[in-house]
Amino acid sequence: MATLLVLAAPAAADPNTVNPIPGLNGTNGLPTLHGRTTAVAQATGLLSPNRTQDTNVLGTDLGIMWDNGRGEVLTAFGDTAGLGVPNLLAGSLWSWRSNTLYRSDDRNLADGMTFGSTPRDLLGQAKELVPSPKIPFIEISRIPTAGVAVDGVQYMSLMSVKNWGTPGQWETNYSGLSFSTDNGENWTQATETNRPSTGGNRNFQMNAFVKDGGFVYEYGTPPGRGGLVYVARVPEKAIRDLGAYEYWNGTAWKKGDVNAAAPIVQGGVGELSVAYNEFLGQFVMLTTDDFNSVVMRRSPSPSGPWSPPEVLLDARELPTAYGAYIHPWSSGPDLYFLTTVHSNYNVLLMHTQLNR
Repeated sequence: MATLLVLAAPAAADPNTVNPIPGLNGTNGLPTLHGRTTAVAQATGLLSPNRTQDTNVLGTDLGIMWDNGRGEVLTAFGDTAGLGVPNLLAGSLWSWRSNTLYRSDDRNLADGMTFGSTPRDLLGQAKELVPSPKIPFIEISRIPTAGVAVDGVQYMSLMSVKNWGTPGQWETNYSGLSFSTDNGENWTQATETNRPSTGGNRNFQMNAFVKDGGFVYEYGTPPGRGGLVYVARVPEKAIRDLGAYEYWNGTAWKKGDVNAAAPIVQGGVGELSVAYNEFLGQFVMLTTDDFNSVVMRRSPSPSGPWSPPEVLLDARELPTAYGAYIHPWSSGPDLYFLTTVHSNYNVLLMHTQLNR
């Protein structure tokens, strides 16, 4: 059984390995699930009520969400495909953008998540926020992995993907922050925050953010899937000062020593997100596990101890799903999150009922 699930794991999120005809993306409809999680609505693609095709988004993945502090949730997507230009890969039909963003003020998620606006380029399509040359072994993509708002400024953590490699085992050049002072419309790279994919910094190539007690907590994993999870924290106002970060070594916080960080959960994970849930009175962490099932862990504090994983979405029900990004406004018993279906290369809004 385990072997079957591993073989069913999704490939790296390269839009050119999915449907060769972009018009076929996002037309499979909602999956019928029989476990504790249900599919609420398609967030992107041709069958989405959001009509993302109107901004030339036929296929995309991830869906990292955060509260912008202004009554909206910002959602950053990864490699995004539509028809036309910019066409940056020989033989491709795709208008390929490495990262896009939509805004939403929808508080009724029971019928889906409605997008209100998106930053657009001169062609009218959802624009690439932070560009990349898209050259294999130089930088093939720049993928968002986390977002947070601090003092009215929007921050995204992005990984510079060097090469996608074998499925689930991509390599990065570095990770780093970009910031926006106009609600996600335009972005500037904060190069002083770049973490090279070496030493202890390699453990923070893919991230998740949560704010608590005046700190921003940064959860990190190495590039690819199956890595361990580490955690750092920094005072909110010092988010762009790498020297101000503290790293949890299992018993205490160590300032300025990224190599001191110790794993905080048992076992490897895929993409992750973390949020505080008021109904549970605990922090929750969503990831995929080694079998590609979406799992949840709970903790009384940002550093742990974290509970064993609970399966929210079994990989046998949705074999090519990956990513599980928590909607920041679902803090009650109804947990909403976004998950990508690689075979459809689009993003679904999912719902799970939490139990104390």
